Amino acid sequence: MAENNVFSTIENLIHVCKDGETGYVHAAGVVKDASLKSWFEEQSRERHRFLQELMEFATKYGDSKPDTSGTVAGTLHRAWFETKADMGLGDDSVIDSVEQGEDAAKDAYQKALSEGLPEDVREVVARQSQSVLAAHNRVRDLRDRRKAA
Repeated sequence: MAENNVFSTIENLIHVCKDGETGYVHAAGVVKDASLKSWFEEQSRERHRFLQELMEFATKYGDSKPDTSGTVAGTLHRAWFETKADMGLGDDSVIDSVEQGEDAAKDAYQKALSEGLPEDVREVVARQSQSVLAAHNRVRDLRDRRKAA
């Protein structure tokens, strides 16, 4: 894979991690359930760590200062999330929004892993992808349990 394509893939994952970090901060700020709040805060910190790991590869494969602002889709998702939170729709609505964000993250990581990354990058992205998938599955299962109750 050409270095500029590697950089583009890494930068996209940086955006996804920033979206996740910010999204989890917002979720932790509005959720009422203390255990959810704690887990959302933990996930935000993890996405920040992922972003930092990816920044090292961005420097190696392209740019020492990649854009870390997140995506337009992530910004719109957070705006919709905040609107729902302002309407007082509760923890179930927060969980639904978090799951939507996790769907996007999971898809981005799967796409990145299909792109023929250099081995050093692939190893880190694969590890991060497993964690993103686990978070996605946890949120999905939580949503399903709460809806069944």
